[in-house]
Order: sequence, then C-alpha cells, then structure tokens
Amino acid sequence: MLGRTIVSGTFIFCVIECFVFDASPSSTSNKLPLVLTTWPYQDAVTAGWMSITSGNTAIDAVEATGHSCEMSACRHTVGFGGSPDENGETTLDAMIMDGVTHNVGAVGGLRRIKQAISVARKVLDNTDHTLLVGDAATKFAVDMGFTEENLTTSYSEQLWELWRNASCQPNFRENVSPDPRKLCGPYHPIKSSVASGDEFRVIANENNHDTIGIIAIDAQGTVASGASTNGLTYKVPGRVGDTPIAGAGSYADTDIGAAACTGNGDIMMRFLPSYQAVTLMGTGMSPTDAATAAINAIRRKYPTFKGAVVAANKNGEYGAACHLWTNFAITVRTPALHNTTVLHITCSQYTIM
Repeated sequence: MLGRTIVSGTFIFCVIECFVFDASPSSTSNKLPLVLTTWPYQDAVTAGWMSITSGNTAIDAVEATGHSCEMSACRHTVGFGGSPDENGETTLDAMIMDGVTHNVGAVGGLRRIKQAISVARKVLDNTDHTLLVGDAATKFAVDMGFTEENLTTSYSEQLWELWRNASCQPNFRENVSPDPRKLCGPYHPIKSSVASGDEFRVIANENNHDTIGIIAIDAQGTVASGASTNGLTYKVPGRVGDTPIAGAGSYADTDIGAAACTGNGDIMMRFLPSYQAVTLMGTGMSPTDAATAAINAIRRKYPTFKGAVVAANKNGEYGAACHLWTNFAITVRTPALHNTTVLHITCSQYTIM
C-alpha cells in the first residue's frame, strides 16, 4: 500500500493508493474478487463478499451489500428509520449499475418499502427504464412482491420532534417567508435574496452524508456498482440526491472499473464525479488520482463542500479521495485481505486566506 501527499495551493491531499499497478495475470490473482464501499460498513462488505465468493455475480454482490446495510439501518443514514424529511417521513434512494451493459436500475424518494436496492434491482431486471420515483416506485415494488411498511422508528420520530421543537432549525429553505433561519413553514417564495450556503454547512456533516457507495468486481473482472441512502435529514419532501443518478451516486464499466460517491449530493450530482473518475481511469489514471481529480473538479467551484469518491479499476486496484471530512473511511475485501478491512482516509483541507 502506498501513501502520498499532494500539495496544491492551500489544499493538501493525503490519499491512499492500494497496491502497485501490475497488469500481469499473477498480480491480479490476489486482488479479485473485490468488494469496496464508502464508510466503515464491515457487515455489509462481508455480506457482499460472501455473495461474490459463492459464485454469484458482481450485481448480486452489490445488491447483497446494500441490502445488508439497509436492513441494519447503517448509522441511521441508510435504510429505514433515519433521516426524516420536513414531514417526519423517511424516504429512500438507491441504484445498481451493470458494468457490462451499462444498464441501470434506480429508485428515488421511495416510500414505505425497506429494500430500496432490491427494488432498484427489479427496475434493472424487469423494466426498460432507469429510474422510478415516489409513490409510483412504491406501487411498482408492491407489484414485484415487496411489502409496504412504515419506515418511521422511535429514533427518526424523536429526531423530527426535536427539530420541530427547535423551530425547524436547521433546514434547506432559501428565499422564502417566514424566515427559514428562525421559523417553520409553510413557506412562500419572496423576491429578496437571503444568504445561502452557511445554513447548509451546519447540516452537511459526516453523520448526514453516510451514503453507502458500492463497487464489486468478480474473479473474472466483471464490474458492477451501486448506492443506497435515506438522504439528507430534514430535506424538503420530494428531494432526491445524487445516489440514484448514474454517474453521480455510482458508475461502472467492465472495460475500465467503477466509482461511487458519498457527500453533499445536491452539489456532487452537478459534476457526475463517479462517471468522471471512471472516465479518467480509462485514460490510464490510477484509481486514487482519478478520485482526486473528480473531487478537485467540485471543490474548485464549491470549496466548502464535503464529500468523497472511491474508485477501483478492472484489475482490482482501488483508491479514494475526500474533502473536508475528519472521519472518512472505506471498507474493502479482497483475497489478499484475510478479513474485511476498514481504511481511514485523510481528507483534503480548505483554508480561507
């Protein structure tokens, strides 16, 4: 494992690059299969590893990884019972991408169904569509055999009640009346502009962006990717972030590799960082350098955003880059690692001059 420090102006990048590149068959034998995720989700990666080493496909492993996290409500930011919106409801976003065909199945704002990534798999396998949203996605899930359930838990209900009792602070509203920095809605648009961005930075911490981004590569080099989240806490109802968007939440190409993201989805989806990272790996760039370049493209326009990109090429080399977080980690399993392993990443820092 190699560690490198890259200095660029006031931005200091300390990033990881796992394994030295060597395209010979002997060098890849201990790198594949691979299961990789954002954040320290050991149980989820282990579930994906068990799937892929049992002869299942990379797509199966992505689904198994995401499903494990959804059912255990990872850090209350994936799956049911976390991140209530302004109405107190938990809704889910998820996707799966097939790196061979570039087919994608995704759901956004899914209501009352726990298994979001499995519903995304049904969109992948049983429709010609890419993305289904809201109540219509719920109806599709029920038609596919899923059961409607209340996604609220005592934890999410308490979180929402505390927020309401604190005059709905913080929130994501701008240019509305009453003043969203002081009062709850209902809100109505106003012409005068209020300051934007500062309120978001209060919300945009590590515990409000723990999307699980997933990469799986089987022993034959077939690549798949995916992601799952319950989105931003106190989001405006109907909000869908980067997670179910191909090229944003994740992207896979069996000829190159895959990437996945986590962070401020409303900003990150504007740059398609997963697609960018995969494209850059296709030019010969290492996974770490590709992830770093994708992060750099965002921070040039939004220097205070918080987020991360993980990437792996088809040979099983992997890396990650992140910005501003203090506790970012990735979780990985390969034949060279006898156990599911968490690697902590030092993120780039921003200094206001």
